[in-house]
Amino acid sequence: METATETLTGSETGAQNSNHGKSAEEVFRMTRARELALSRLLMAYITTGLLFMLFPGTLLGVWNLLQICGRESAGLVSPAWLQAHGHAQVFGWIGSFLLGIGFYSIPKLRGEATQAVRAAWICWGLWTAGAALRWGATVYLWQWRLLLPLSGILELSAVLIFYRVISQHRPQHPAKPGLDPWVWAVLTATIGFLAVVGTNTAGNFYVSLRGDSPAFPHRFDQRYLALMGWGFLVPFVWGFSAKWLRVFLGLKSLGTGVLASALAVNGMGVVLAVAGQLALATWLFVASTTLAIVAIRVFEPSDQPAKTKGVHASFPFFVRVAYGWLLVAAFLGVGASIWDTSGGIWGASRHALTVGFISVMVLSIGQRILPAFAGMRLLWSTKLMFVGLLLLNIGCALRVSCEVLAYQGYAGWAWSVLPGSALLELAGLTAFAVNILATFILQPSHVANQPVVLGIPELLAEGVRR
Repeated sequence: METATETLTGSETGAQNSNHGKSAEEVFRMTRARELALSRLLMAYITTGLLFMLFPGTLLGVWNLLQICGRESAGLVSPAWLQAHGHAQVFGWIGSFLLGIGFYSIPKLRGEATQAVRAAWICWGLWTAGAALRWGATVYLWQWRLLLPLSGILELSAVLIFYRVISQHRPQHPAKPGLDPWVWAVLTATIGFLAVVGTNTAGNFYVSLRGDSPAFPHRFDQRYLALMGWGFLVPFVWGFSAKWLRVFLGLKSLGTGVLASALAVNGMGVVLAVAGQLALATWLFVASTTLAIVAIRVFEPSDQPAKTKGVHASFPFFVRVAYGWLLVAAFLGVGASIWDTSGGIWGASRHALTVGFISVMVLSIGQRILPAFAGMRLLWSTKLMFVGLLLLNIGCALRVSCEVLAYQGYAGWAWSVLPGSALLELAGLTAFAVNILATFILQPSHVANQPVVLGIPELLAEGVRR
């Protein structure tokens, strides 16, 4: 077995310095314990996200759609309930995932920085409480004028703690000139995340002081959703794709200049959308999506075989399907700005973005990396991974197409299809949650069988080999 001194590099340098004078065996044992503690921290964030996804998020979304279909009108359903569903999905699910992975990725936490680990747990408590309060106050209307601003403050405090911890991290090795394009994408998404949380907090204060209900006003909500989707979620996935899809899918080299152009065009679109120029912004989102796909080369033939060991062989196919959904979302946005009369095309565009692109990418990539992060486990069931992705995509296809047909009045029969689409999506997301939770609970950790774990790149490389 290698000694700890031989295996400590990169992100472990800080831990090595702090453990100066200890025996190799002591350092080895302490590093193992820290890695397991970080795995527990990550699993707490991921489990919380899964619970938000299933119950406050997806189940409420299914109920909302059943109400809409029963009345054949979206205008007769509470906007507050619709927004509570979206908040639980983006903040409670995706936000919890990103914060947990973000904390896990910080090398500082792999030293003896107990304060940083404690801050990560405090952040988890604040974020979870804030998201739960927002959902409860919006759905049940109990003391919502007080609880809504409080939820925003808790969520913003959690994000500020996260930013403070990551801002204290400094590279252990001299940085090369300039930043990689994927880093720019992640930085863009990080700024967008802070803007979304800040805007949400401001909106909470506004409606608590002046609103008749906890729902954001329609015009504000339209701009807020554009900021959330295209200013935060989309560039984050682009950054991750630029960094890892070449490894996972064996893609050709990234077009760095084209990706930079995609980020610039997308940023201009977000600014225009927030300023109220949604019609023009939608065209820029089409352009930025096209540029990002060209840069990542996701639809081009692969240079190397895809890394599918440990996951279902359909993994590369579903990643490409997700980017197809992003194109659908962008073009539907243009169509909505021209023809929408009932909210159906706008809703279909947002659904293609959040479920077709974001959720399919999370179900694909998440089941690829989360088992490795959570103590070097293996995914519980590759077949369940395929079933979940298949059901989610079928449900999304039915939802997006029939939402346009039904809401716009093009086909009355489409109203009867929409409930089934929601149940299919619920089944797909439930399969994902069961697979991840079973991986955490039933699959053994292999940390004890590995050399000292070095960090995210090494974990992913080891996960690919396994």
